[in-house]
Amino acid sequence: MGSVSREIRIDAAPEKVWDAVRDFVDGPLRMGPGVFTDSRLVEPGVRELTFTDGTTARERLIAHDEQARRMVWGWVGDEVEHDNTSMQVFADDAGRTRLVWTHDTLPDELTDWLATAMDQLSPVFQKALGSPGGAER
Repeated sequence: MGSVSREIRIDAAPEKVWDAVRDFVDGPLRMGPGVFTDSRLVEPGVRELTFTDGTTARERLIAHDEQARRMVWGWVGDEVEHDNTSMQVFADDAGRTRLVWTHDTLPDELTDWLATAMDQLSPVFQKALGSPGGAER
């Protein structure tokens, strides 16, 4: 199984970042303005994300841990045999946030594509969540 992980430093309080990450339906829109145009529940625990190019992806909520500030979901589709994606929010020593984002996926060939996508999205998340009001609803 392939695994890709990124650590994103965000100039915002962990509570603010967690408020966006934990929001399974609207969180992607709050974290990725200009990347996602829609996010909606299509069945209980399953969201459909629409990207600006019209591509859609379905993801199933797997786990939500308020105490650990960790959310886990999986990509659902014919392209993937298995996917576990997690985001976990940590406080750093200065009261800012360290966001750890991990994809564990099969087939292994998806890891290069996921790494590129994560590298492109990381600065978008930093800007949206770190700017004043960026993670607000």
